[in-house]
Amino acid sequence: MSTTTIIIIALAIILVVMLISMYNKLVRLRNQVKNAWSQIDVQLKRRYDLIPNLIETVKGYMKHERETLENVTRMRAQAMEATGVAEKAQAESRLTSALGQFKVAVENYPDLKANQNFLALQEELTSTENKISFARQNYNDQVLFFNNKTEMFPSNITAALFGFKKEAFFEIENQEERIAPKVSF
Repeated sequence: MSTTTIIIIALAIILVVMLISMYNKLVRLRNQVKNAWSQIDVQLKRRYDLIPNLIETVKGYMKHERETLENVTRMRAQAMEATGVAEKAQAESRLTSALGQFKVAVENYPDLKANQNFLALQEELTSTENKISFARQNYNDQVLFFNNKTEMFPSNITAALFGFKKEAFFEIENQEERIAPKVSF
């Protein structure tokens, strides 16, 4: 074997090893994005589970606020049915807005604000909102890292060869809805 052949074989082996390494890194990053999304789903499920308990606690106090309660329930159902990052973000924005209207309505009921069950649920909801915020941030960080790898040379070549696509960020369009609702009753 000639020296040139050995060099060509060595370069080919190096290129194959680099390609395998980049592919494996892209797979790992894609899986991290999926995991980060599932963490958002876990926290959103917790939020969805808390809302019916909160509604039931306040029903007796807020008999003439039926429309507000129904709106929160409807927005919760829509958020639970949403699929994909963009649709989920829009549904979550509407749910956050409905929870804000709910908060305003509750302000008119001092007895409710002193109810221990209500206070406990309020604390859990506040904690959950914070966890959702953290999970969204983590998801977007993972998406940023993954998208950078799919767009930057030389890993963009591997990404194109194996069909890795950019992931969508979890973004909220309405500026007011970017802030987690302050549920202080």
